[in-house]
Amino acid sequence: MKNSTYRIQCRDRELDLTGHAKIMGILNTTPDSFFDSGALNNEHGGHDTDLAVSKALAMIDDGVDIIDIGGESTRPGAEKVDAGEEIRRTIPVIRELRRQSDILISIDTYKSAVAEKAILAGAQIVNDISGLGFDPAMAEVCKRHQTGVVLMHTTGRPDNMKWSHHMNTGTPDIVSKVTTALFSLLDNAQKHGLKNIILDPGFGFGKTVAENYSLLSELRAFHALDRPLLCGLSRKSFLGKAMQRSEESLPPPENRLTATIAANTIAAVNGANILRVHDIKEAAEALAVARMVIDS
Repeated sequence: MKNSTYRIQCRDRELDLTGHAKIMGILNTTPDSFFDSGALNNEHGGHDTDLAVSKALAMIDDGVDIIDIGGESTRPGAEKVDAGEEIRRTIPVIRELRRQSDILISIDTYKSAVAEKAILAGAQIVNDISGLGFDPAMAEVCKRHQTGVVLMHTTGRPDNMKWSHHMNTGTPDIVSKVTTALFSLLDNAQKHGLKNIILDPGFGFGKTVAENYSLLSELRAFHALDRPLLCGLSRKSFLGKAMQRSEESLPPPENRLTATIAANTIAAVNGANILRVHDIKEAAEALAVARMVIDS
């Protein structure tokens, strides 16, 4: 079964989501992400713009379609970062990457001030984990600049969210509940005049292990909302839970690549339009297999 056809206008660029899933590469400029924490810091402990841009250019060589740049960790329990610090971390990277490449750039933020600066520096998509819910000015910024917008479902803020990888049970009707919540986010965005909207079920954000796997297995249900779907599965704890043996601790993020490849392949076959990943080459190879199944 082929995936749905969508074309999303992202400022001056069209994101063509016809047929097969695209790859969004994760570029964290944070010292405290759950994976690759501090990987872009220089030897003096400061953020290295050149290193970040080099990593982005390597992603492009590996076949990425969008680069998602974030300056604040959204892992459960992460400390808040003020807008000024987030701008300091992300804007030089966006500006320099835009100078060197025409790749689609997404800014991963829920703060309108950060989004505004990022857009002016060259970003074309705003990836808001709050679905426009944390900052009332975000919708106006996205509308004024005519960006693409990712609206994600979450049950709370990262700084007060708890790890749920230890919880095996979940809400039986989680798919229905997330669908209803995403419809509400979509309706709100459209009332603000936004059109170029992508939806994200929010894997790992306030969901139990069972709920995450229910969302993955029933992903096509969300196409009833008639919007493209982004799935962020990469190296998340619920994938580690599937690998865990009873006598072992949860496998760390660096040991979850194989599980991530499996989950991304399942998501693509089940109708994902965008996969948000850390590992571009591996995701591209997984998608090549998924495409053979989809086209068969």
